[in-house]
Amino acid sequence: MATFESAELVELFMTYTASPTSIGAHLAAASARQNTDDPLIVATGTDIALYLGGGQPPVVEGFRVSTRGFKELAAVSHLGPALATLVRLRELGEANGWRQDAERLLSATKAARAANSTELWRDRIAVRAFHGREATIAAMVDYSCRLTERFLQRSLDDPGYLNTSTLQEDYLEGPADELPVPFNRIMIATFFLTGMDVAHRLISWFDDLELPWERAMVIIAGRAGRPTAGVTRESNSVAGVINTASRGRLPAHRLLIAPHAPVFPLFDGTDLEPTAALEGDYRRMFASLQATSELGAQMFDSYPRFHPNPDEDVRVHAESRTVHAKPAIDGPDDWLALTTRLRVVMEDPRQLLSGAVTDYASRQLAGNGNDPAALTVPGLDREPYPGLDVSGS
Repeated sequence: MATFESAELVELFMTYTASPTSIGAHLAAASARQNTDDPLIVATGTDIALYLGGGQPPVVEGFRVSTRGFKELAAVSHLGPALATLVRLRELGEANGWRQDAERLLSATKAARAANSTELWRDRIAVRAFHGREATIAAMVDYSCRLTERFLQRSLDDPGYLNTSTLQEDYLEGPADELPVPFNRIMIATFFLTGMDVAHRLISWFDDLELPWERAMVIIAGRAGRPTAGVTRESNSVAGVINTASRGRLPAHRLLIAPHAPVFPLFDGTDLEPTAALEGDYRRMFASLQATSELGAQMFDSYPRFHPNPDEDVRVHAESRTVHAKPAIDGPDDWLALTTRLRVVMEDPRQLLSGAVTDYASRQLAGNGNDPAALTVPGLDREPYPGLDVSGS
């Protein structure tokens, strides 16, 4: 049976909204005309476009998947979850499946270790923010691979060894005499390095632009990481970096996270037309959302206003059993907070795994003249990684 609709009431509905000629659409268009010359920043999962306004072409900066070192560090970060996944597969009775995957992982880890070297990180991957740390990074990667290979080989030889207790005690957390650097610290180090690189480049880029941040409009568009990730200001690492780059000058209400907004294609370094073509849509969308929000004060001025507080610190203590967001970090040796963040980004579907410590890295950069060398990288700089073995053994 077809659903009945009253033509007259539907027409009343369309008069205000859901139509390009509606009253709401007229407000959006009028508001958009007021911001045609304001700087508009649109961040996707891979690039940031700056629309300067006044018909000027956009400027685009790649910052994630298309940049140096991201996948290589992510490969090391993922070793911990990979082993945990093998444990879970075995628990689920996937006898053949976990073994085949373990053998694949063992082979890939050995190949990665053989390819790893100081020269690889210094001369080929060559990330500017890592300058001076290449030998230590190579030593960390070598150690990570050897530790993983040892755990995998022992599990293949004795499947009973592959369980949650051994994963935690012999790999993630183990005693210092047997495990000089627990793998939890390696995950923190790799996430921090990635966040430090992204933040360093974006802060440099934005500083050179000298934007009038008080008038800037920011849209975080489309999907970031997991389908449910990055949908709040607290969980979106790019939003945090942009706010840090503004040195707090960007008004909170001028940054919008829009997972369903159109996304311009990955920038190839030459063709700006697909990105430029979306400027009008982005400006109208921003103007429409802002204009509707502003009606709240006009209509309900005598009632409490909405005031989000995304920067309120969450603290974790030894007796804490739960946290509702990533806890604040009190320095590079605050392993309780740092490791709790690893759990938060795994358990909270809103979080980006790689964003575990990006906000911390970006704030440290902002407080140290955007100089990566002035920072202490937790899990890397103060850890006793053995020297890189170049014998091929």
